[in-house]
Amino acid sequence: MSTTDPTTASKPSALFVCVHNAGRSQMAAGFLRTLSGGAVEVRSAGSMPAEMINPTAVEAMLEKGIDIRAEKPKVLTDEAVEASDVVITMGCGDACPFYPGKRYEDWELEDPAGQGIESVRPIRDDIEKRVRKLLAELGVEPTA
Repeated sequence: MSTTDPTTASKPSALFVCVHNAGRSQMAAGFLRTLSGGAVEVRSAGSMPAEMINPTAVEAMLEKGIDIRAEKPKVLTDEAVEASDVVITMGCGDACPFYPGKRYEDWELEDPAGQGIESVRPIRDDIEKRVRKLLAELGVEPTA
């Protein structure tokens, strides 16, 4: 991969998957999008997407200066998995498609669904630490 010419360099890409695509995966995508400054292509999806993003996850992210209010839960597709270099699952179990040759990670995180802000903050902070580690593994310097 060329680091001198951004027009020919291919960006690393990551897909975050959880069941509802309303909390954990959306927070992870928000952190990666923000901290990579656009240097990583970011996707998120759910095996059974919710109607809307978890408002407590939105509130927790706003506390960090990251606005995910415009995001919508999306259904997981084979195409999203195929197009991603790294697939990070968060409790979607057997619903996550598996493709040989893809890098998979499973992040065991508590589900923020139905929890108050005091319970969601530690989940958010754990996700931020994991995203920063992922950035380092991808060779991308965080912007903040």
